[in-house]
Amino acid sequence: MRRDNKRYRTFTRRALLLGAGQLGMFGVLASRMYYLQVVEGRRYAAMADDNRISPRLVAPTRGLIFDRAGVPLAVNQKTWRVSVTPEQSGGLEETLDRLAQLVPIADHDRQRVLKTARRQRAFQPVTVLDSLSWEDIAKISVNAPELPGVEVEMVPRRLYPYGELAGHVVGYVGPASVADLTGDPLLTIPEFRIGKSGIERARDVALRGTADIREVEVNAVGRVVRELRRIDGEPGRDLTVSLDVELQRFALNRLGTETGAAVVLDVKTGDVLAMASNPAYDPNAFSRGITPEEWKTLSTDERGPLTNKAVSGQYAPGSTFKMIVAAAALEAGVVTPGQTFFCGGSIELGDGRFHCWRRGGHGSMNVHDAIAQSCDVYFYEVARRVGIDRIAEMAARLGVGVRLGVELPNERAGLVPTRAWKKAELGKSWTIGETLIAGIGQGYVLATPLQLAVMTARLVNGGLAVSPRIAAALSGGDGAMRPLPVASAGPVGISQETLQVMGRAMAAVTTTQRGTAYAARIEDREMAMGGKTGTSQVRRITMTERRTGVRRNEMLDRKERDHALFVGYAPLHAPRYAVAVVIEHGGGGSAVAAPIARDILIETQRRDPARTLPGSPQASASPDVMQAMEVMRR
Repeated sequence: MRRDNKRYRTFTRRALLLGAGQLGMFGVLASRMYYLQVVEGRRYAAMADDNRISPRLVAPTRGLIFDRAGVPLAVNQKTWRVSVTPEQSGGLEETLDRLAQLVPIADHDRQRVLKTARRQRAFQPVTVLDSLSWEDIAKISVNAPELPGVEVEMVPRRLYPYGELAGHVVGYVGPASVADLTGDPLLTIPEFRIGKSGIERARDVALRGTADIREVEVNAVGRVVRELRRIDGEPGRDLTVSLDVELQRFALNRLGTETGAAVVLDVKTGDVLAMASNPAYDPNAFSRGITPEEWKTLSTDERGPLTNKAVSGQYAPGSTFKMIVAAAALEAGVVTPGQTFFCGGSIELGDGRFHCWRRGGHGSMNVHDAIAQSCDVYFYEVARRVGIDRIAEMAARLGVGVRLGVELPNERAGLVPTRAWKKAELGKSWTIGETLIAGIGQGYVLATPLQLAVMTARLVNGGLAVSPRIAAALSGGDGAMRPLPVASAGPVGISQETLQVMGRAMAAVTTTQRGTAYAARIEDREMAMGGKTGTSQVRRITMTERRTGVRRNEMLDRKERDHALFVGYAPLHAPRYAVAVVIEHGGGGSAVAAPIARDILIETQRRDPARTLPGSPQASASPDVMQAMEVMRR
């Protein structure tokens, strides 16, 4: 009996402990449920919705680009692409094999698809090919039952109607690279494209727009179940650039087979009316996805078609630099307009002899005649007197040797050396002989064609420091174009007396029989031009060659021939346009570059692009482009 009682008490105690434990556990669970459902209920409900509802960005329509007359230079075109969803394909490689029997799939595209499929979820489609033809679409559609997971869809693609004509200025778009990612989720959209070059890159943010947002319901693995709502974004803003595309066409055609660049500026506003760089490239190749073969052809071409020579090409300016030397000397008071120096064909300095391009010399020269006839000896003497530092300071005032801030990537600064520059860069002291060489635009001196055009504009516009600009107008929220303000140009700090001397001398280059560009003059007095020739050496002429006779350009390999340059303006009586032409290894500036510049200035005045105002682009767009624009807007 006692033994039974003991067992009963033990059982009862254990039952009470178990019950208390169960009660305690229930209490903990109940309190936790109360905490989760009541106290934190709203927060966890929101988190659950976040997991269930996924925002998806839809790439906005990129803004269009027009020339100053409203001609479309960059538009959006509907194109077709084929993609494959790996989990629906029943074997990705087999599906690609079947698809390749209908449309050609390059090996690099096949490898790209397989690599992308391995990195992302199996239910996410992978683009196989873009820009399908109607024939390709028909083939795929007819064989759709044998192609599980394969889908053809319509997507936008950037199109450049004028191709290589304006490729260097307009640029192109492409997928964002890792280096481009800034945290903006727009850049992670697979089909989204950003500006990679030219004005597409410089004005990329305005052209992008803002994305549509689709809120979709997804399941536990992220697959879309349904769309809940859509928030509309805004298309990119349209842009008008300063180019006159028909003048651009003329300039590029006039360069012909020569390699080099031509730039036309409005001397009052700085508008870049034409910027031709030859050879050029077709930006459509990058927009649709350049092939390895195309890239190899472009990147290995020693003529540099991918380089915008107008802003990235740096050349010894040769005698076109002499106006800067003359202006520096006149402003410093080390020479006067009437002061003369004798040119006997060369000048000696220490053990060195510096030659004039005219072997027999020019005789007595003042600044006017020295510019008109491009006497080297005169400028050796003037450069020696004024010194390299004052020459460099004047060059900067006129826009040479400094970046001008034009809205294009990869603008180079050129170089106008100083004593401090040589000490810092080369660890050596400056020599007087180097000043003489710099005085005729050789030695270390480098300038871009754009800088030479700006220099000319500032010399003939009354001494105003105009800056080159590409973007001329931008659309507002209502779609109407609004001209962008022209930056106020202050004085460059050169006296009117000096500017008048420069102007008369540049006019004499083309209007007097001894002028170096008289043969390339414009005979129509209303369109007559002034300017300055330049021929810059790219090889060293030895003393032996001097004694036996300097070889002519025709006797040299092309790489050893001189660069041909010309800077000019027109009309003479009221300068409005400035031009700079550089022909790589073209030979003499008067024979090669001046006639090209003359023809471009005649065409510029005939078209008179200064009268064209940025306005509504739609008025001038072709019906095809208008239709494409309207479709894209919807």
